[in-house]
Amino acid sequence: MPVVEAEVAAKRVDEVVAGYDGRKGSLIHILQDIQEDFAYLPRAGIERVAEKLDLPLADVLRVATFYAAFSLEPRGEHLVSVCLGTACHVKGAPRLLDAIRRTLRLEQGCWTTEDMKFTVKPVRCIGCCGLAPVITVDGTAYGRLTPDKIPQILKRYE
Repeated sequence: MPVVEAEVAAKRVDEVVAGYDGRKGSLIHILQDIQEDFAYLPRAGIERVAEKLDLPLADVLRVATFYAAFSLEPRGEHLVSVCLGTACHVKGAPRLLDAIRRTLRLEQGCWTTEDMKFTVKPVRCIGCCGLAPVITVDGTAYGRLTPDKIPQILKRYE
């Protein structure tokens, strides 16, 4: 997914904000709607939200960066979350993360594939400790994993 142009972001933000009658208390919902449309929060969109709601840009950015559900970078078509919570970590989640990075050929420091097909996101806890170690792909949980199972799981989403 390419970077969103300022004009496109502004137009969509205007529509979303109007749908919430410009209420400042709807900031999180507005950001969720924008991210749903673009798969991330484009900078131009965040700036337009601040302008339309008459909020300091810093306040909007504070909300956008506080919640892990928001991304300021373009995400791939499929989101792969790797649980690194205690139970998953103890049962081998770091090896799963390594296997995912190898399978997707992700360079060190990169979390999204060049073709924008996958974004990998380490998370603190998915809430499936009894299935540790666990990953989710687009919200579907896969548990009791070993690194050798990763390629076949990811192949389903190609």
